[in-house]
Amino acid sequence: MNGMSQSAASQHIQELEKTFEIELLDRSTRPLTLTAAGRIYLELCKDVLRKKEEFDDTISQMKQRVEGMTRVASIYSVGLSEMTRLETEFQRRYPDAQLHVEYLRPEKVYAAVEEDQADLGLVSYPEQTKEIAVIPWRREEMVVAVAPGNPLASSRELRPSELGGADFIGFDEELPIRREVDRFLRDHSVEVNQTLHFDNLQMIKEAVALGSGVSIVPARILRAEVEMGRIVAVPLVAPGLERPLGIIYRRRKKFNRATQAFLGLLQEEPGAEMVAAG
Repeated sequence: MNGMSQSAASQHIQELEKTFEIELLDRSTRPLTLTAAGRIYLELCKDVLRKKEEFDDTISQMKQRVEGMTRVASIYSVGLSEMTRLETEFQRRYPDAQLHVEYLRPEKVYAAVEEDQADLGLVSYPEQTKEIAVIPWRREEMVVAVAPGNPLASSRELRPSELGGADFIGFDEELPIRREVDRFLRDHSVEVNQTLHFDNLQMIKEAVALGSGVSIVPARILRAEVEMGRIVAVPLVAPGLERPLGIIYRRRKKFNRATQAFLGLLQEEPGAEMVAAG
């Protein structure tokens, strides 16, 4: 049963008895029985085996424990409130792991990942490069953001043509989202009056709330302002305008357990595309 011959077992028992200087087996009876010392030694062996099983279980759990630090670089428009919620949930699930999030402009997110200053990057309109790989994350509906006092705020939905001539608050020209919004307006032959432009969504939301103009932004980032009544989000009739978000990482990057766990948490998000990293 145990892969040991009778002679080897007998020799082992004899060596034990020599070591302890006491007999463990009563050889005067048939079948053999344990002596008092033998029974004590048997219980000791059983206890040792139980401890060994507990040790193996503990080591196995330790190997599965999520530990370490994961560094995330994110564009501002993913949302401070959203990332705060993700950080809270990550800490609840993995108390032995650490999460460090830094908010940067898009080009600096790419640079941080490429230079291994961040394990993961969260960007819009993600682009693969020779050094950067992309995991699709989610696609966000774009809506018209207007102040409550704006005449357009009463609309249930808007055709692109209804934005013609409106004071428009846009993004800086070098940002991908600006190019996509411009393309959308151009495809629908709509000309707007670009009054202001910013490099981040927070400034655009503030300008809209103050009545400086309208804008086209992801609906998801307007939740707080809509709930407070500072901004009205009006859907567009014309489909097809969405903002894709992606998770970028350095090719051949080996993720630690903390980074793997955070990546899994991101892909649990509503609307997330369940695509595994290679």
